[in-house]
Amino acid sequence: MLDWLQQDPWGFLNFMAYRAPAVLLALSLHEFAHGYVAYRCGDTTAKDLGRLTLNPLKHLDVIGTISMFLMGIGWAKPVPVNPSRYRNGWKDDLKVSLAGVTTNFILFILATVLSIFISQSLYLPEARAYFGLEFFLGFQQDGFYLQLFPENVKTLSLVLHTPWLLHVQRFLLQLALVNLGLGLFNLLPIPPLDGFHVVNDIMFKGRIHMGGQIFRYMHIALLILLFTTNFVGDWITKAIYGVQGFILPVLLRLFQAG
Repeated sequence: MLDWLQQDPWGFLNFMAYRAPAVLLALSLHEFAHGYVAYRCGDTTAKDLGRLTLNPLKHLDVIGTISMFLMGIGWAKPVPVNPSRYRNGWKDDLKVSLAGVTTNFILFILATVLSIFISQSLYLPEARAYFGLEFFLGFQQDGFYLQLFPENVKTLSLVLHTPWLLHVQRFLLQLALVNLGLGLFNLLPIPPLDGFHVVNDIMFKGRIHMGGQIFRYMHIALLILLFTTNFVGDWITKAIYGVQGFILPVLLRLFQAG
């Protein structure tokens, strides 16, 4: 990404014009969902501290947001919660922990469904019949990457019926990709990610307690793992392809698109 910015700044900014709002929306709604469900469970901490908001400036973590832009996986500043205020203990903690990733998966499904509907008007009937919509919407397909990068617009123009809809489609594809990646990343059972809380609540009824200092050390260890190895990134990429490769054909059949 950094090499791309240096070599083709205009192309990079063009790409980010679609990716940036998708990232901001995914991160903001993820954290808002945590705070809202905590509030519904009896904890007003997020509301009292002004974090029960969709304002992305209240939620963004600098390193996590940069990672989200450059690597496709990242995080926001965790919404502060006080589990001692929950009415139903670990059961409410499980609801709060799942709220963010559930929101991301819903956004992934919604963006995918909207992209399917957009496809009916965006691509020429002959292109839809010849290539199939999976060619344009599947994350591993050439058609998907052709749409993701604005410099390919001349090539794409050969298969477009309503060219201006390509701007909408690019945003929807970014929104689907970003939300699926964010949701899967946060399900990793590693402190301080949501997946750790989910495993702790389901398997141990919330009995594993870690202080803030341990969480900070684990966060640093996770950062080192992310930026010095490809282990997490490779796993998330495979998971993204696997999940979307299963969900997309189901949605295409459901909406009788092809």
